[in-house]
Amino acid sequence: MRIAQVSPLWERVPPPAYGGIELVVGLLTDELVRRGHEVTLFATGDSITLAKLESVHPRAIRLDKDVKEYSVYEMLQLASVYERADEFDIIHSHMGCAALPYANLVSTPTVHTLHGVFTPDNQKLFQHAKRQRFVSISNAQRELTLDLNYADTVYNGIDVSSYKFYPKPDEPPYLAFLGRLSPEKGPHLAITIAKQSGWCLKMAGKVDPVDVEYFEREIKPLIDGEQIQYLGEANHQQKNVLMGGAVATLFPITWREPFGLVMVESMAAGTPVIAMKMGSTSEVIAHGKTGFVCNNVTECIDAIDKAAELDRYACRQYVQNYFSYQSMTDGYEEVYRQILQHKFAKNGHIRSKVGLLN
Repeated sequence: MRIAQVSPLWERVPPPAYGGIELVVGLLTDELVRRGHEVTLFATGDSITLAKLESVHPRAIRLDKDVKEYSVYEMLQLASVYERADEFDIIHSHMGCAALPYANLVSTPTVHTLHGVFTPDNQKLFQHAKRQRFVSISNAQRELTLDLNYADTVYNGIDVSSYKFYPKPDEPPYLAFLGRLSPEKGPHLAITIAKQSGWCLKMAGKVDPVDVEYFEREIKPLIDGEQIQYLGEANHQQKNVLMGGAVATLFPITWREPFGLVMVESMAAGTPVIAMKMGSTSEVIAHGKTGFVCNNVTECIDAIDKAAELDRYACRQYVQNYFSYQSMTDGYEEVYRQILQHKFAKNGHIRSKVGLLN
């Protein structure tokens, strides 16, 4: 099968530190290549991939101070993809709503994985293109009022083997928080949980320009370097060490999180997750087995001692069973097959094109 994978240009594929979408795209792309597909990855020029790499910019735009208009490079990338649409059997966009206006202009089907959330503005575009093919990354992510043409839900996957397993937490014990230091990720609530419970909290994550004011006002004054520690932006190994050594990872989100890769990464290291009951958390965490899904700060505090008693090996095995990149790739291959079978059956070409489905 000839597949185009289209990744945002904000981060490299795979990302050196933070970048959940780019991590998923990298794992999916490489596994598709290993399974014999002919894959072209449209991403930043510094991306590392087994696929053929095509790029309109040499590096991650987040780190390029010379770029003032991100949308220009996004449009250049999508123009490059869709001008070559006939070269592919499937175009797989991870660009949110950006590819929607292009996809209706070509006969090659596009599948859009929805990594983000719906807003009052982007809903207008999704409504306009609702008959295109969409994949949700959790059932909770779906906005049913839009009546989008969902092909399936495919959970994000990770390379479990790349995460060291921690059979017991470090001493002295601590709680971990990993993620963007932004209001929707709830680092202020993580600090509240730590202060009210008396636990040490170690935090890591990037601060985007849009979140600098929030960080300076709500988070930085509470960082004392002892009970509340901020370690900066963490790479893969540092994330693994931080979460693996913790008694539990806090995920006190304040928004409808579409998936939350941090939860899976923590459980892969053996560390249970204590999360707010919002968005996908009830789908990702096996409540009472790999963590706890809570309704408020008080319930999160009450869950800490219970999380310390959970089987850490069961946390890792749960991720291997349900959130590996192999399972994710299985899901996307099935989506591709369904879309192509529908296309060829509709055009009366199913028999002549059957080889594309292998």
